[in-house]
Amino acid sequence: MKKTTSTKNILRNIETLDEIAVPLLRWFHSEKRSLPWRESPTPYRVWVSEIMLQQTRVEAVKPYFERFVAALPDVRSLAQADEDMLMKLWEGLGYYSRARHLQDAARIVCSDHGGELPARFDDLLALPGIGRYTAGAIASIAFGEHRPAVDGNVLRVIMRLLASPADILKDSTKRAVEDALLVRLPKNVGDFNQALMELGALICLPRGAAHCSACPLQRFCLAKAASLQGDLPKKTPPKRRRTEKLTIFLLAKGGRIALEKRPAQGLLAGLWGFPSMQGHLEKQQAEQALQAIGLVPAKFHALPAAQHIFSHITWQMVAWRVELAETPTEIESASSKSAPASSESTETNAQPTPLLLREASAPYDMQTKTPALHWATTQEIIDTYSVPSAYRSYLPYIRSTAGESS
Repeated sequence: MKKTTSTKNILRNIETLDEIAVPLLRWFHSEKRSLPWRESPTPYRVWVSEIMLQQTRVEAVKPYFERFVAALPDVRSLAQADEDMLMKLWEGLGYYSRARHLQDAARIVCSDHGGELPARFDDLLALPGIGRYTAGAIASIAFGEHRPAVDGNVLRVIMRLLASPADILKDSTKRAVEDALLVRLPKNVGDFNQALMELGALICLPRGAAHCSACPLQRFCLAKAASLQGDLPKKTPPKRRRTEKLTIFLLAKGGRIALEKRPAQGLLAGLWGFPSMQGHLEKQQAEQALQAIGLVPAKFHALPAAQHIFSHITWQMVAWRVELAETPTEIESASSKSAPASSESTETNAQPTPLLLREASAPYDMQTKTPALHWATTQEIIDTYSVPSAYRSYLPYIRSTAGESS
């Protein structure tokens, strides 16, 4: 009784939901998309697809899903996968922590559940990377458990059906929607949950773009009756993204390019990328910064500026491709051309020490050292190492660049 009272305090007109199952399922069985994870909805395939679909469009997920399940067809193969292979399969999907949580969960499933994904909502919820929505989706679609699956699409549909002004970013609103749906789930709960998601993805689109004339629930929709489609759902405005200025280095030596493995915590945790320093460095500044940590640039080539937008940060990047001196002759020649005049002698013949990693969002100093750079060929970067899309603007320049300026 307490849950019902709480639900009615947050939502209104919830009796509208009593009549939606039949027309919604009829529409879904007629209009649903052909998606690779629906062709054989095993628990493993449902799970992988739901993790991939978190904050990622269906069309973007399709090729990744097919490639992923071809390479890792079951829980045990996922649990045993090499990290570089796993990250390469995920490369370009973003939110890489999802892949790590997926593998962590697979290992728990192998150790605690005999390699079979658990069927119960509560057991699924206990696995890494699985929240209430994902647990509800897997439990209902793969196992037929009577659980709602409430994602952003479902929230939008329900808020419009009820003409509810409740903030959909609040946990209390999501739980109220779950409670309202739980007592109204039909026997075919997996299809019902997918139908609500499908309606939000294809018909009940965001920001006033809803195709109301094609909606199987239009006669029940209180937002349509009051012309409120463009105003609902309500949600707290997002926080303004902060901007970080970075200088990216494509360091080339002996036909190889330097990669850095980012720290285990924070943005792009544990992934491969190109070395970077905070701020937009001019050529002389970049040269001095590299020399300060033991590297001797022989040639510089300026690369185009680029931008990458994360959920809470925008990277504004400039970049240099730098050919590093390898032999004593090259080192001496490069140093004599670039070093400022000084009466003090310097050791120009010292062998360069490795550039050390740092968290890209922190100011560069010699105290923020982590393991040394890894040098890889162009083909190895393409075939083996997962480089996040934040660096993608500079992947075309990992091959030798003509017209470099010394």
